[in-house]
Amino acid sequence: MTQPQRLTDRKREDILRAAIEEFRGSGYEATSMDRIAASAGVSKRTVYNHFPSKEVLFAEIMLQLWERSMAQVDLAYRADKPLRDQLRQLLQQKLTMLADASFIDLARVAIAETIHSPERARDMVAKLGDKEEGVTVWLRAALADGKLKDVDPVFAAHQLQGLVKSFAFWPQVTLGAPPLTQAMQQQVLESAVEMFLGVYAR
Repeated sequence: MTQPQRLTDRKREDILRAAIEEFRGSGYEATSMDRIAASAGVSKRTVYNHFPSKEVLFAEIMLQLWERSMAQVDLAYRADKPLRDQLRQLLQQKLTMLADASFIDLARVAIAETIHSPERARDMVAKLGDKEEGVTVWLRAALADGKLKDVDPVFAAHQLQGLVKSFAFWPQVTLGAPPLTQAMQQQVLESAVEMFLGVYAR
């Protein structure tokens, strides 16, 4: 990742990094702009020059979190490769991302805050617009290639990811369960692939 060259860009990145650590460690409500400024080593005025409110700063972090998840789960569909192999690779990317402790910590903060403030969650969804998650994009291409039975790719993507997240995301976020071992990741991955293709493969 290229380091920002301008001082103002570097300060903005410092503020974002500090805010991420504060939100991860203390949660949304307990985190203040004062604490973020102190952690970033900048004045409170500088924080407000970049982000007019804690809500705006939090929304920016959530947007980056979502974009990061998009980037880490990205596999171009290949008509010349077996469906099963591609699906394994796609779900392995997903499992690798879900094993990242910092991602889980931020997801926990985000979920807690969206429960507390559902209107903020609606605003975030509106800002994301029509961007599609990597699994959906891949499924849409597989459908267009005639490799899957006719199904709504958004529905199928939710279904497929549910098979993974029920083991590798929700227990960690809600119950503080440890990340899956490599052996358990493989068990979850292989069973999800077999179940999904058992229903939808042509």
